[in-house]
Amino acid sequence: MWWEIETVTTVGYDDVIPSQTAGKVIAGVLMLGGLSLLSVVTAAITSGFVSRAEDRRQATGEDPVMQRLDQLTRQLDAVRSGLELPRATTAAPDPIPAGAGTSCAQLGHGGS
Repeated sequence: MWWEIETVTTVGYDDVIPSQTAGKVIAGVLMLGGLSLLSVVTAAITSGFVSRAEDRRQATGEDPVMQRLDQLTRQLDAVRSGLELPRATTAAPDPIPAGAGTSCAQLGHGGS
């Protein structure tokens, strides 16, 4: 276990090691804590870069989601005009007219 933690944290290879188990446990926890801290700092820096790039993209109107939505809207308009459908559609008529259904009693289930 000591060798794995030492390798993952890249602190060295058995040049100086704690002689007692408690020392190895404490050193292992400190090494993993340092690795975790480095990960958090890296994530914070990356988040700053991504956030700044996203702000710049939105300020210039280069939002890829909105561009794709505009493209799909234009395609949908072209399809609608090709089919000569009205722009706003109304609700579809009910395929089963009122009173045309079959009751449970008619099916032999005896219920109401």
